[in-house]
Amino acid sequence: MTRIIQLSDPHIVPEGTLCYGVVDTGKALQQAVATINRNLPLWGKVDMVIVTGDITDFGTAEEYARFRSIMADLALPVRVVPGNHDLRENMRTAFQDQDWMPESGGINWSAEFSDFGLICLDTLVEGHHHGELQPDALAFLSDTLKNLGSKPVVVGMHHPPFNTGIIPMDINNLRDSAELSKIIESHPAEVRLVCGHVHRSVTRSFGKAIGLIAPGTSHTVTIDQRVENPHTLSLEPGAFMMHEWRDDGIVSHIIAGNYSDERHPFTTPV
Repeated sequence: MTRIIQLSDPHIVPEGTLCYGVVDTGKALQQAVATINRNLPLWGKVDMVIVTGDITDFGTAEEYARFRSIMADLALPVRVVPGNHDLRENMRTAFQDQDWMPESGGINWSAEFSDFGLICLDTLVEGHHHGELQPDALAFLSDTLKNLGSKPVVVGMHHPPFNTGIIPMDINNLRDSAELSKIIESHPAEVRLVCGHVHRSVTRSFGKAIGLIAPGTSHTVTIDQRVENPHTLSLEPGAFMMHEWRDDGIVSHIIAGNYSDERHPFTTPV
């Protein structure tokens, strides 16, 4: 059974500092890694961990080095795509020892497993918060889908191509998503679209695909849907997602980033 874990928006900052002055993002990521390690015996084999953008807060070499140091405790293959807080060339340098990292251009890559394919796309527009899919990313998606034939696929990226009602995020989501939808519609099998950016769990249809936004590993974007939304973060518990093949489709789970190992039977004490 194919199974992948999706982390998103860790926003790693230099050790000893807090993101936005309030969030210990490094500790939150460490807790998520520890949670995964503890629970692998319960879940079974995990084929890969993907991180859908905003690996760091400022895209510095120091932040990428700290991210890799934390993730080194996870004995699973890890791949990333950039978000709007990342810097593409600094990310490329930080992962230059990885064979999946492209030598130039957008950080687009794919992997094929027994039950479904995985395609991750670069939506970063450096200097801006919104996302775009460049022609090379759209061509990569189209070509890879053709190569996968009738195999189901998970498509991962940072910016969601749909609105959530949180206005400051919606104005900075993926722009010009019509071509993405057209390419996905052409695929003959199931497509699961997994994103980040909003730091909270959101589900919506996107054409034939089920679109999912993963929660962040630490803080969330406040679910404030007023027009005058001041755009704030909330210190809600971090979480991540697991996507797996079950029976004849892709099943997606939300898992708390840190929780007790206690297990209690569903019985009433006599």
